[in-house]
Amino acid sequence: MGLNVTSAYSGEVLEQLLVKATTGNQLVDGGHIRVEPNVTKKFSIPRLRAGNMLQKRKENPEITDSKGDFTVDEKYLEPKDFMAFTVFNPRAFERFWRPYQPKGNLVFAELPPEAQNAMLAEMAKVVDFELGGHFITGKYGTNDGEYFDGILTRISASSNVITFVSPAAITSTNILSVLKSVRNSIPKQLRGNVNLKIFMSVDDADLYDDVLTNQAHKGADYTDVNSERFKGIKIVPLAQWPKDVVVAAVASSNIDSNFWAGVGYDDDAEVIQIDKLSNASELYFFKMLMKADTNIVFDEDIVLYDGRVSIGDE
Repeated sequence: MGLNVTSAYSGEVLEQLLVKATTGNQLVDGGHIRVEPNVTKKFSIPRLRAGNMLQKRKENPEITDSKGDFTVDEKYLEPKDFMAFTVFNPRAFERFWRPYQPKGNLVFAELPPEAQNAMLAEMAKVVDFELGGHFITGKYGTNDGEYFDGILTRISASSNVITFVSPAAITSTNILSVLKSVRNSIPKQLRGNVNLKIFMSVDDADLYDDVLTNQAHKGADYTDVNSERFKGIKIVPLAQWPKDVVVAAVASSNIDSNFWAGVGYDDDAEVIQIDKLSNASELYFFKMLMKADTNIVFDEDIVLYDGRVSIGDE
């Protein structure tokens, strides 16, 4: 059943339900990924790259003097179908939430708007948080929970990504050398890009902050947080990013982002169907239908440091 009630209190209670705070989908909410809506089947991301073309001046150049070329190919977003579905009994609210204490004939009892709004908002928030994790480490497969490949899954699977694999946890001793290796491996033409970012887990970002604080005359004192940057590059800590993994890439909500996502409709995670499970049932259901996929554009412009035991670990 989709509603678990553990309260045994039957006296006066709050007028509204209390809900937990979550971080949501940090890649999307933080503007770190380009989201393409209305992708129902397949969406093409064309890539154009040019080779070096400069040469000495010639008064009458011929076709044999041509230098450089254009390479055009494409990557794809192919959103996969999945859903959120839960069934619950609204009478479970009766004994502990004042707006739903029953009045009148129970046969005609309905789920009040206050309950609907509270539960719909909480469902949308939790689904958004779950999606945030799948946008990062999601894997597509036949099992439940394997809805589509996330950004980090795409990066780890690419042979063209600049990759450092070292089965050693990131610690306060080596984090500066890890960040230095990542930064030095970023293609030089990208280092001045305003949307160049370094992604890491919250735990590793905290380690980095502690290391800076402990640097004599360089870091913030213990009451402040150091700037989330390394050599001028913005550091983005993500709650659902795995520890011991660092990625550097140009990432934004614009079309020049190296991180892309395709969704069926940009408000899928807010469109929720609610109704009785059947005419004779006291149970209600919530249902959301969604489609999503992610991909990376220029693999060779991404740097990955993976200190997990193996690439596939999370």
